[in-house]
Amino acid sequence: MRTKSLKTSRKTLAAAALLAAAAFTLTACGSGDDGGKEPVAEVSTEADSGKAATVLDKPFEKPDLVLKDTHGKKYDLREETKGRPTLVYFGYTHCPDVCPLTMNNIAVAKKALPKADQDKLKVVFVTTDPERDTSAELGKWLKGVDADFTGLTGDFATIQAGARQLGISIEPSKKDKNGKIVSMHGTQVIAFSPKTDGGYVLYSESATAADYTKDLPKLLKGETP
Repeated sequence: MRTKSLKTSRKTLAAAALLAAAAFTLTACGSGDDGGKEPVAEVSTEADSGKAATVLDKPFEKPDLVLKDTHGKKYDLREETKGRPTLVYFGYTHCPDVCPLTMNNIAVAKKALPKADQDKLKVVFVTTDPERDTSAELGKWLKGVDADFTGLTGDFATIQAGARQLGISIEPSKKDKNGKIVSMHGTQVIAFSPKTDGGYVLYSESATAADYTKDLPKLLKGETP
């Protein structure tokens, strides 16, 4: 027999809906319509938990994503990050706010780890604007954040399909009303466990450097933050 506490009552949400809700306030970094597709994972959140991290009841499978890294070499996401604690984020280098802030927050948190743990962590930035974000451009941009971060680019359709496997919606880059090229995309960071390779923790754009600093030691072990 199961009992329920008012303080720990939980609600199950479709991951795609949660991701879209987190991005409604964005402009250049937003989330498009998910087309009514079935969610690829389920999340459970405690009411008013106020936590930066959302633990997924049903972890995401790591996308079967093969792209090019900052050196123009083939990069198989599953193979290159197998058994490694991994953070994956979809964004673009011309993003004016959310993308650089998110990546810098992670970089700050990483630097707080012991060197051995820094070497274990894989941080993968997948561009949503591949026409402008060439391998060289990605490398130049990431060098200003953390030279050890992995940048991936390639065919937009492939990138979009990979993002969709994580419940993240992205759209082709287009000009806004001011003539500026923007890329609309979900702004979530997915943490993959080194134990199972499953994406079991989700971070919204509101996660701070302090949040990542607190959680990374646990993520490195595949533990729940």
